[in-house]
Amino acid sequence: MANEISPEGYHYKLIARALELIDAEGGTSMTLDRLAGKLSLSPAHFQRVFSRWVGVSPKRYQQYLQVDLARQLLAERQTVLQTADAAGLSGGGRLHDLFLRWEAMSPGEYALAGEGLTIRYAWIDTPFGEALVMATDRGICGMAFADETGRDAAFADMTARWPKAMYVDDPTAMNAVAGKVFDPSEGNPTAQLHLIGAPFQIKVWEALLSIPSGTVATYSDIAAAVGNPRAVRAVGTAVGRNPVSWLIPCHRALRKTGGLGGYHWGLPVKRAMLAWEAARKDAQG
Repeated sequence: MANEISPEGYHYKLIARALELIDAEGGTSMTLDRLAGKLSLSPAHFQRVFSRWVGVSPKRYQQYLQVDLARQLLAERQTVLQTADAAGLSGGGRLHDLFLRWEAMSPGEYALAGEGLTIRYAWIDTPFGEALVMATDRGICGMAFADETGRDAAFADMTARWPKAMYVDDPTAMNAVAGKVFDPSEGNPTAQLHLIGAPFQIKVWEALLSIPSGTVATYSDIAAAVGNPRAVRAVGTAVGRNPVSWLIPCHRALRKTGGLGGYHWGLPVKRAMLAWEAARKDAQG
């Protein structure tokens, strides 16, 4: 059925609901029985769902849903980006078990606002809710998460970035592309990205690609990495304009204070992504 929720989407909705419940308790841990009961699940089923989704038990996972997770990550797992490294990336990096290759539009191509481009798209279920995935013939150019914003707003946001492009609804092609990104049975496939942005934005997105899964960086770190340490506000804007969320990990950018900062597709999604990555990193040793 078209409106059936996939296991991935179902699991994310449980995670989002669990976040709400734990927040309502002031961020304190809840017993497995109590949390499962509030979610109208048996403790055994609840444990299976969480273990499949993140690789750790619900009790262990709750530690990663605490309100202060961002501060803990900043204190324990901050990545200090070096200017030379960020400026000299080869165009590929390992990102949550996925090897990415990317190429960027030239400034002249970007100025055309997508004119002459055909962008295929589809809605897919992911570990973080429903997502809009877009791609040109050169690679994935867009990924938006709709659980907080809704489909209409997410679609309007993405298409407004390249208003002169031609958009084609193509679930068959996009499901094949997305399968390489989110299906763990695919192993370590190669995913091609096509970055469509202004030159400064692309430098910021390149720096984001060098932040390993399970770690974080501050906006100040990123500004220094792109060779403009005073441009923290401009970096924040570029991070927010990242068109390929998750694969270009803007969710790993935090404020110096340990605050989450913003997230274009909703802070609950950002928190879930950070918790998912932190838990998986620990589970894998």
